[in-house]
Amino acid sequence: MKDSNFSTGLPGLDKILRGILPGDNVVWAVDSYEDYQALVTPYADYAIRTSLPLVYFQFADHPALLPEDTPAQVYHLDPNEGFETFVGHIHQAIREAGRGACHIFDCLSLLANCWYSDQMLGNFFKLTCPYLFDLETLAYFGLFRNHHSSHAIDPITETTQIFLDVYHHHGYRFIRPLKVQHRYSATMNMLHRWDGDKVIPVSDSLTISEILTSAKWSGLHSDRRPGFWETNFIEAQEVLHEVRTGLRPAEDENESFDRLLPMVITRDTTMQDLAKKYLSLEDVLDVRRRMIGTGLIGGKAVGMLLARAILKRSSQALRERLEPHDSFFIGSDVFYTYLVRNGIWSTRQQQRDTEDFYEHATRARRLIITGKFPEHTIRQFQEMVDYFGQSPFIVRSSSLLEDNFGNAFAGKYESVFCANQGPRTQRLEDFLAAVRTIYASSMSERALRYRARRDMLDKDEQMGLLVMRVSGKAYGKQFYPPIAGVGFSFNPYVWSKDIDPEAGVIRLVFGLGTRAVDRSDDDYTRLVALNAPSRRPEHSFDEVRQYAQRRVDFIDMEANHLASGSAHTLLSDCADLPIDLVSSVDAESARRARELRSHGRTVSEPRIVSFDKLLMNTDFVDTMRTMMQTLHEAYNYPVDIEFTTNIDEDDQYRINLVQCRPLQVQGAEVIEMPNIEVRDEDRIIGARSAVIGQSRIVNVDTFIYVVPKLYGALPVRDRYEVARLLGDINRALKTQKDEAVTVLLGPGRWGTSSPSLGIPVAYSDINGVSILCEIVSMREDLIPDVSLGTHFLNELVEMDMLYLALFPSEDNSYLNEDMFLSASSRLTELVPGSEKWQDTVRVFDASSLSPSNRFVTLTANAIEQKVDCFISDERAQTPGIPAQK
Repeated sequence: MKDSNFSTGLPGLDKILRGILPGDNVVWAVDSYEDYQALVTPYADYAIRTSLPLVYFQFADHPALLPEDTPAQVYHLDPNEGFETFVGHIHQAIREAGRGACHIFDCLSLLANCWYSDQMLGNFFKLTCPYLFDLETLAYFGLFRNHHSSHAIDPITETTQIFLDVYHHHGYRFIRPLKVQHRYSATMNMLHRWDGDKVIPVSDSLTISEILTSAKWSGLHSDRRPGFWETNFIEAQEVLHEVRTGLRPAEDENESFDRLLPMVITRDTTMQDLAKKYLSLEDVLDVRRRMIGTGLIGGKAVGMLLARAILKRSSQALRERLEPHDSFFIGSDVFYTYLVRNGIWSTRQQQRDTEDFYEHATRARRLIITGKFPEHTIRQFQEMVDYFGQSPFIVRSSSLLEDNFGNAFAGKYESVFCANQGPRTQRLEDFLAAVRTIYASSMSERALRYRARRDMLDKDEQMGLLVMRVSGKAYGKQFYPPIAGVGFSFNPYVWSKDIDPEAGVIRLVFGLGTRAVDRSDDDYTRLVALNAPSRRPEHSFDEVRQYAQRRVDFIDMEANHLASGSAHTLLSDCADLPIDLVSSVDAESARRARELRSHGRTVSEPRIVSFDKLLMNTDFVDTMRTMMQTLHEAYNYPVDIEFTTNIDEDDQYRINLVQCRPLQVQGAEVIEMPNIEVRDEDRIIGARSAVIGQSRIVNVDTFIYVVPKLYGALPVRDRYEVARLLGDINRALKTQKDEAVTVLLGPGRWGTSSPSLGIPVAYSDINGVSILCEIVSMREDLIPDVSLGTHFLNELVEMDMLYLALFPSEDNSYLNEDMFLSASSRLTELVPGSEKWQDTVRVFDASSLSPSNRFVTLTANAIEQKVDCFISDERAQTPGIPAQK
């Protein structure tokens, strides 16, 4: 045993324990606060007497363990700030105290109350105890006996160096060491009576049995003891039953609901108000029955449950249109426990350092992918996989910050389809891989940059999961719904004066909804304004045919993975598909097909995905409009939904609402545009189609122009280099001037994954831009995809960036390229070493286009789908849109 300056302050107890060692963590299992304080007092007195640093962490609602005048460093902490924040403050204080300090913690049991979870109490101890051990400190912790399940007791007992029971009997306190690491004596684990400075072993059976039986020993089945979490749900179930049978007043049910709400549903006050209005205690208990682990279910799950509850309460018609769900919820505590038990916590915490968070995040992702789950969690996972049998399901992220007001996190975290085919063991392994993938995505670069932009890197971001049955049907070996899509209760893209933005808009696809939310560079979707469903953005049937959906996403049941195939093939091969609701006959192609058949050729009926009969011959449009307006009114805010639609044997449709969240979009306010006469020589840009965003009048500060002709001649590898260069320009401009208005113009699609179709930037590369323009010049058959509902466009809309498309070959579009090419470029000034690209990428101040007494003004009218940019004599009178931080 090595020498130590530490002591419990009770020489007799030090002797029983064979000394106190540097790094010891001492846990006292007590029946009352007074018993714990009685043991803290001699320990603190000894630390003060021997001039050892004394640190007291005060966070519980019991009286202070030390008098106010105690010469100790006292930290007043609030566990309700969140687990990550609380642990971070504790660890920082421990670091500051340094080696050899004495630490006192309030009774830990209060943490389980604040975090609603024994699991999280165990996680806290497993993180903090080794931290103290490494600094060779001595720390005291109190724990109320018989208050906790094995999820708290087991990790605490396994991790601590010393664990002692304390009993109060006939005026004396008795101490029984249960665990003393690396030390042993013949009487160490006996019951001891504390009498002044003496701690005396008790050997007579009468005294021992009296004390232990009076202490209400938990029994041999301590692993089955309900902890804080289960106890609350058991009590709530009893309350609900007694209220229903008239044995208790309804107010008791409300109290139980209010107690469970922050435990499992949400701690966001705005979402709590909605939940209190539309959810019931029975709803929360139903969630618990389908829940794995403890903690919150996360924003995506809450949005889905709330939306369904709102619609069911609003009308019987909507209730009957909704497809039932049998989803499972994986609590957020499972995520934290996974990080703690696999030694990933400290690496993940380093992502809070904005200087090099990505380096730490990369290592954390590798550790997450190779981690292991606790056995009790694996058992529950297996039961859930068995429930689904061999039906496909999707594992969706549902983090605490996700899908709340102000933070959509659209597309930042993964969702993974599980085809769920093959042997039982393989199906479980596929599910575990999906969970690890989503957990790892919480540390992806795009997720962390999204959080960093919103100053959220230091906020608790726990990851819950929502496991949903894939809505659809097996058509041969392919599984998919015939109809899926996204919907906005407010339409930010008004391509005709006949369209009412307040009526909402939907974006439909044939097959899985992945094509509605993930931008497909080589394909298109059906956009439907709900007050004018026949009013299409396309101007002729030739355009309708050209811009119809060509590829379909589905689950390949034979290959056991997500796949895609030809829409034409699926429409031709599936006899039981509701083909008339999904597609229309292509008359021109049908004529050619008849000619081929007349010559003995076998040709299937040519069809295109249009959804015309669904939209015009059913009440689907009315239902979607009513549904979204009902949600809009309940949220008192625009909403963004994802849905699938299945058709039953009677040709009746049922809608499966899989997601609902607040829509992060500015309104299309009508701004009175000035009547300005613009000379031809002052015109810079003119666009008359595909304008998305808030109407505005601004003065432009900077233009960035990617020259279409030169960019189009570049090999693919150089196009990626141009995308990186734009990111460098973006970051340089943001450091030079706040609230600047920057216009970025370039050929093809921004954010594409196919450089042949545009510029493959990430959103973080252009997040300082105010106005983004796609110049339609990459390919003759490529038009701007008005990708409402896709994750990339959602970020533009959420950050109030104006999007417009420019067709240089059309009469109603105009681009004064000579002006852009002759302006003095600042590229090499902003990005030294970029001389190679000074002809391809031009960056110039708007002031260089006009004399000093004139301005470059841009007017955007979203309602009339008009954008004009020109040199003017007057500064814009309405507020501009600042560059994003």
